[in-house]
This record gives sequence, structure tokens and C-alpha cells, in this order.
Amino acid sequence: MVCTTETLRNTLSDHAPGSEDRRESGKRLNSVLIVDDEPGILSFLQKGLSPQFSLVEVAADADGADALLKRCHFDLIISDIRLPGRSGVEWVSQLREQDQMTPVVFMTAHADLQTAITALRAGASDFIMKPFRMEQMQAAVGRCIERQRLQKENFLLRRQVANMHDESGIIGSCDLIRGVCEVIKRVAPMPSTVLIQGESGTGKELAARAIHRFSGRSGSFVPINCGAMHAELLESELFGHAKGAFTGAVKAREGLFSYANGGTLFLDEIGEMPLGMQTRLLRVMEDHAVRPVGGNRETPVDVRILAATNRDLKAEVDKGNFREDLYYRLNVLSIRMPALRERIQDLPELIDHFAASIAADLGVAAPRIADSELHQLAQHQWPGNIRELKNVIERCLLLNHPPSHSLPGCAATAVGGDSSVDDDDLTLESVERRHILRVLDMEGGNKSAAARRLGVSRKTLERKCQSWGVER
Repeated sequence: MVCTTETLRNTLSDHAPGSEDRRESGKRLNSVLIVDDEPGILSFLQKGLSPQFSLVEVAADADGADALLKRCHFDLIISDIRLPGRSGVEWVSQLREQDQMTPVVFMTAHADLQTAITALRAGASDFIMKPFRMEQMQAAVGRCIERQRLQKENFLLRRQVANMHDESGIIGSCDLIRGVCEVIKRVAPMPSTVLIQGESGTGKELAARAIHRFSGRSGSFVPINCGAMHAELLESELFGHAKGAFTGAVKAREGLFSYANGGTLFLDEIGEMPLGMQTRLLRVMEDHAVRPVGGNRETPVDVRILAATNRDLKAEVDKGNFREDLYYRLNVLSIRMPALRERIQDLPELIDHFAASIAADLGVAAPRIADSELHQLAQHQWPGNIRELKNVIERCLLLNHPPSHSLPGCAATAVGGDSSVDDDDLTLESVERRHILRVLDMEGGNKSAAARRLGVSRKTLERKCQSWGVER
């Protein structure tokens, strides 16, 4: 069982996620717990894994390992199956019952098919036969880490598909936008929290993605809309939950803070977050650790927070709707995304961008916009900002109308009479329906923003749309 430190470093690096970046930066994996009653094995693994892990702890039995687990979090456990007192399988099974989901590599000198099946049922990620060479342990550790990375990546890909954007960068060359881009590039490499402000539809999430892209952080960009779900669901979504924490929690689940570990968590519509959740968020930002709903252990996280709002948070603080300490914790640096009416000179560039990308998706030719059309579009106030412009261009392509005929409220946008204006139909219900749908159009389909503009709750707006059979 001889293995040099250099061999260990090279082999583990080849198997670890983001190995190329890690080799370049010299970063190490976080922490590993090794449990075995053979001092020689403990010494061998502790010495061999120390160059790759920031923290390597050892224990001779399950009780000693439990004491270490209560003290700190481990990203990987390597355990012998035969331990004094409780066996490794029995101990790991108990960990799983306590919602401790750390991946485990089992070691054993007495393996057969039944042992392997029992180990896998207990929650083992891999197991290795004794005696083993260090290269074999490196491969097992690498497989565990890679499996974790793929599980996290699959989860994030599903979220990205659900939140997919057609555009991937900030379009425009006016002085306001150039100023925003310069600030983004300057603050991106810093760990500071950034509050992105601006009206609905101005591209706040694009700015957040740009900050993450230029930050150099190895983790993922994880967005969540704080105004799109109830407080209980938001808490579970952010922090995760333990098994049995509430009705329907049939198994433990990690939260978005865990999935964003090493990366960026983007809290959109932070002004909609309930006060109770604001308290929990502030605690996490100060302690850099999360505790799942119903759990009793905190897990350290390295997450950069970016937040966005279309509200005046200082005014919300004065009204008692937003915690003052959280406001100052979020507002380390503020970036304001300008409204489209403030950067109307970017209109041709934005139109060309949306026309090309949407036309490619629809399989049609991109339209050529006449100067007279651009002049009419420049007169529009664009209350829905970039999102509204994108919708107008899409309607223009779908209906083969000039863009000015696709502006909200224009009769030419009506399809099958569904949204047409009939002067003979002036019942209160009809007028209300047309007005609500027009505001929804102006806000680019954003129900939270439309509800605020209309002065009603989002739930009321959703109920009315449902009664009309409108899905937006």
C-alpha cells in the first residue's frame, strides 16, 4: 500500500469535478471523515488525503465519528464495514435515518455479494476491498465526488430549463448601459453582496448572471423568485428540509443554498420576501451556514448573494415591511438598471437582437424594421421595458404585422376577437378584463408586477385569469 503524495494529488485531481480549474488554482476539496479501528489504515489515509482535502479527521469507531459529526460538517465519509460496537453499515443506516446524506465509501476485508448489497442498501456510494492501493481509494473518492457533481448539475439544469432566457448578455451601447457594464466587471470578482434595482423587465437577472459570469466562482448560478411562492415553500426551497419536517416531506432534500455552494444565489424580487424569512436569510448571511427546515445541524456554505427588486426598499424599511439590518446587509453595493425609456437610443440594437433570436426559434425570416416604425416605437413609453419590447417583437413575427401594430392596446394585436375592443361591450366585467389583460401585456406577463400596478394581490389576479381561461 505505497503511494506518493504527488501520485495521490494527480489521480484525485483527475477524478474530481472541475479538476482543470482545481489544478490551476491549487484549491482543495473541503473535508473528509475516515473511520477505521486499524491505526495503520487511519494514518495511511490521513497522510495520503491531506494534500487534497482541507480537513481530514479520523475516528476509531462509530461513537467517535458521531462526536466529530456533531462538531462539524463533512463532505465525504470513508468507513470500514466492521467496526467495534456498531458496524459501519449499522452506523451509516442510522445516519441516513437522521437525514445525514453525506456520501460514504465503505472499506472491507470480507466482501461478498451479500455484503455489497447490504452496503448499497445502507446508502454507500462505493466500497473498496482491503488491502487496497492508494490509487484504488483515489478512484473511489473520485467517483463519489463526480456522482455528487452530476446530481447537482442535473438539478440545476432542470431549473435552468424552467427559467431559460433567450438572451445571454446585456444588449446596448448607450452611456447608461456602458456604465452598468463597467460597474459589473469591477465588482464581479469581489465577494460583496450586490443589490440590483430597477423597474420590472429592465434586465436585472441578466445583470446578476453577468456578475456571476465575470466573478470566476466555480459553482453555479442559482436563481429563485422570492415572490413566486408562499413563505413555507420558500423556506424549504432555500434551506432544504429534513425527512418528516412537514406533511409530504417523505425524504430529506437539500436547498438552493447547498446547490449554490461555491457559486451565486440570485434572490429575485427580494422585496416580496416575508419578514420571517428575512430574519432567517440575515442569519445565514452572517453565519455562512444553513439549517434545513426540521433539521438540527447547520452546514457551512460559501455562497455569494445577489438580490434584485423593483421596489424602493428604503421606503419599505420605513413602512416596516422590510428589515433595516437586512437592507443594509444586502445594499453593500447597488446597481440600477435603467428603464427602456431612459435608453431609447438602444432600441434599434435591441430590436435587431430580439428579431434575430426569435425568428431563429420560430423558423421565419427576421424582419427589416423601417425608420418610420422605429420612430413610432421610440414614442412609446415602454412601461414593461425590455420584456415588453421582446413580446412586441414576438407578436410582430407571429402575426406578420409591423412592430408598431403589435404594441399593447392596438386592435391589430387581437387574435380571434379574444382581446379586441368592442365599443358596444361596455359591461364592467368586460372593461375590467380588457384592462387587466392589457396591464399583463405591458408587464410582459409578470403577474406580480401586474398585480402591484393594478393594486390587487397576485392571488386575485391569478383567480381572475383562471376564470377567463387565460394562461400567461
